[in-house]
Amino acid sequence: MTEVRVRFAPSPTGPLHVGGVRTALYNYLFARKNRGTFILRIEDTDQTRYVPGAEEYIFESLKWLGLNFDEGPGKGGEFEPYRQSERKLLYRQYADKMLKDGNAYLAFDSPKELEAKRLEYEQQGKVFKYDCQTRLLMKNSISLTEQETVNLIKEGHPYVIRIKIPDNREIRFNDIIRGEVVFNSHELDDKVLLKADGLPTYHLANVTDDYLMKISHVIRGEEWLPSAPLHVLLYEFLGWQNVRPAFAHLPLIMKPNGKGKLSKRDGDAGGFPVFLLEWTDPFSGEMYSGYRESGYLPDAVINILAFLGWNPGTEKELFSLDELVNEFSLERVGKSGSRFDPEKAKWYNHQFIQNTDNQYFVGLLRELFADKALIYSDKELEKIVSLVKDRLYFINDLSINTQYFFNAPDSYDENFRLKKWKENTDSVLADLAHFLSTIDSFSSEDLHLSIKDFIDEKQWNMGDVMNPLRFCLVGSQSGIHLFELLAVLGKEESIGRIRKVIHKA
Repeated sequence: MTEVRVRFAPSPTGPLHVGGVRTALYNYLFARKNRGTFILRIEDTDQTRYVPGAEEYIFESLKWLGLNFDEGPGKGGEFEPYRQSERKLLYRQYADKMLKDGNAYLAFDSPKELEAKRLEYEQQGKVFKYDCQTRLLMKNSISLTEQETVNLIKEGHPYVIRIKIPDNREIRFNDIIRGEVVFNSHELDDKVLLKADGLPTYHLANVTDDYLMKISHVIRGEEWLPSAPLHVLLYEFLGWQNVRPAFAHLPLIMKPNGKGKLSKRDGDAGGFPVFLLEWTDPFSGEMYSGYRESGYLPDAVINILAFLGWNPGTEKELFSLDELVNEFSLERVGKSGSRFDPEKAKWYNHQFIQNTDNQYFVGLLRELFADKALIYSDKELEKIVSLVKDRLYFINDLSINTQYFFNAPDSYDENFRLKKWKENTDSVLADLAHFLSTIDSFSSEDLHLSIKDFIDEKQWNMGDVMNPLRFCLVGSQSGIHLFELLAVLGKEESIGRIRKVIHKA
């Protein structure tokens, strides 16, 4: 294999959808597996669609996942600059070469004229396409005489440069994922290559930059498959067909019900993110949730995305990034769309949380509860983590599942009190509080034995004691094993919480 050079080439037109992030991941894995180069290129030639903050969002997203690029904006490289808007002067020469060779032409049609032609076709029940069938009906350097064309240029008439798609020609190429792909040129239109403002369109800039940056493999989403034959022709017309990169078009990520491509609207409506990081639209103010802010770990997100189209051929489901690099191959990427499963995503995060070192959560607890966490040593905080860890599906669950270790309840589940509180419950709790004050050992094991013996001696029902006790300590019926909770809270805090409830009653 020749030197592997791949690129992730997003447009800064909004937040990164999980489909785009998966494309970045697969490019990264393929580059690292083959000891190649992973390039970030910002494709921002369409300044009308530029969204403030989107480029920074791309950088932060890749950094959060640990997908470090080798060349790109801010990093430099042999083929810089890596923003297409900073490369705009170099594309004209390639459009001019195609003009000279007869593979492109000047088109002078105004937007108003183009719209009129579309309406004309629409009224006839047809769809207008600027191609070999219609170009002679339009205002361009093919339908006009040479003198008419020269005059229009001298008069300063705006024009674009369009590719001249050949008539009735089969365009074939091999796709690593899909095998041989065949298009007929009748399916294509004469795309604009250079706009009236002198800026290239996506197609010309994309192919030119892939050539100049020596890209060996183009790994991108299935939505770009219809553009591939156009790009094949551009490589041919520019004389680069012998160095054309290999193509690999990734399957779509589908909605959870499998009906249609996953969209930004599906996420928050279904209670799961479709963007990597939280995003607020700078124009509408609309906010979209992100995996990071929703409490997902980067490693979990990497695994969620890796399995949306690829499988290792084994039963193994959890991989580190390095393990994915070793196992990944484009040949194991499927053709069919992959259904996004929010519950499976949640499962992945839960698994990675269980496998994360407890010290990570100790640090989070110290951040979450600041001064109040100082009452515990690192060893005691690690004990708290070990008690609640299996309840955590998201990082954000840590605060909910540990807050009662640091703060006595300031509100209580009054429904429980109304339904379960008996006439003697206060006196039972008072007796229990007194009994706890007499106990020397406050380990969970000793508490279990001594409290059980005390309840048996009093001939009380276990539930009539333990449920109200949990209510006093937590404020509800949720939480970890009660004797473990008593042991962590300690004698003084536990008794204080019981007596607080009795006093309130």
